[in-house]
Amino acid sequence: MAEKSLFKTLEQRGFIHQVTDGALPALIDQGGLTLYVGYDPTASSLHIGHLSAIMLMRWLQQGGHRVIALVGGGTAPIGDPSGKSAERNLQDIAAIHENGAKIRGQLHRLFTSDGGAAPIFRDNYDWLGKLSLIEFLRDTGKHFSVNAMIQKDSVKLRIEREGEGISFTEFSYALLQARDFLELYERDGCNLQLGGSDQWGNIVGGTDLIRRVTGGKAYGLTCPLLVDGKGQKFGKTEKGAVFVDPAQTTAWAFYQFWINAADSDAEMLLNRFTFLSAEEIAELVRPIKEQGGDSNRTAQKALAAIVTDWVHGQAERLAVEAAAACLFQGKIAELELNRLRDMFADVPSCELAWAQLDRVPLSQILQDCGLVTSKSEARRQIEQGAVTLNQVKLDQDRPLAARDLLHKHIAILGRGKRNFALVRVNPDQLVR
Repeated sequence: MAEKSLFKTLEQRGFIHQVTDGALPALIDQGGLTLYVGYDPTASSLHIGHLSAIMLMRWLQQGGHRVIALVGGGTAPIGDPSGKSAERNLQDIAAIHENGAKIRGQLHRLFTSDGGAAPIFRDNYDWLGKLSLIEFLRDTGKHFSVNAMIQKDSVKLRIEREGEGISFTEFSYALLQARDFLELYERDGCNLQLGGSDQWGNIVGGTDLIRRVTGGKAYGLTCPLLVDGKGQKFGKTEKGAVFVDPAQTTAWAFYQFWINAADSDAEMLLNRFTFLSAEEIAELVRPIKEQGGDSNRTAQKALAAIVTDWVHGQAERLAVEAAAACLFQGKIAELELNRLRDMFADVPSCELAWAQLDRVPLSQILQDCGLVTSKSEARRQIEQGAVTLNQVKLDQDRPLAARDLLHKHIAILGRGKRNFALVRVNPDQLVR
């Protein structure tokens, strides 16, 4: 049996949106290209939205292609207008470089955590930071038509938005990105740029610049923007983006994000975020397709385990799963304080002084935390057996006592199966 086309595999898994040249699929199947993806360090952490493109890079790396990760230390101060409705705030250069170092570390870990090879790292500040305005206008600007640039969606939408417009700073971003592609082409033999579908115009500008300046051939490939079954941008929650950095999104919250993925998104996510075969994915989603849903969340559990192993490591994932088992079995008293804080970081909370223990009734605390609207409702919920304290069912309203605190610091109130609140006692007033 003939070996399956890598390009066809990527297409079937949902990675391909547009290509600049019909010859590119065959070149991808052959191997030997040098490709890059750019990351502007406007924030200190990558988020889930970046992981899809990183998976595509890893697929191509395994297919015999050379990978460059470009950190945009020179373009981040400018700001890409693509997908933006307003001008970005300009950032401090030192902060951008600090963010770039963190993102480089994250990318290194994401490529090597399972034994893979690290990408080649480049920072466009190395050439853009030395570029004079005269040189830029003479050698790059002359190859671009303003007439064509203002027809790009990212520019056109901003121009047409009343009272907004677009600054020359952001208008010039496409030229800088094209210059990056030319630099990487000449420095590293890079002949393929990857990006989201909103980057199409910028990528085409780079291939055109390479052709005009060198006479050489370069290619572009875009991925579909990742959206869920409702058409919403994937990776966004009520709290904001889901980050790779555990200081911004804990491993617990990261794991739970994947566990809570909709059944309708499970197959798409397994295709985009794992190396499982089509047959393995089909088996995982079979209960969803046959039964219209899967209460056991078989596909989501597999997805959460694989992606959490990749981003946070197997040891952290196993600890998260053990914590989840304790929560399910009503054994949260066995968990460490930091794990409890992670697990309940996003639930409503309130704080008490140590002197308030044995004085403030739980009905009042339930109201203060927002689990109920009134003390009378709280008492009614307690009488009905719907309220728990540290997952032990309450049978009467009473004051919160020191003996109720986990690790002498917190208590977990619950209403029903899914509503929790965190009660913190002021640590400065603890009696040790």
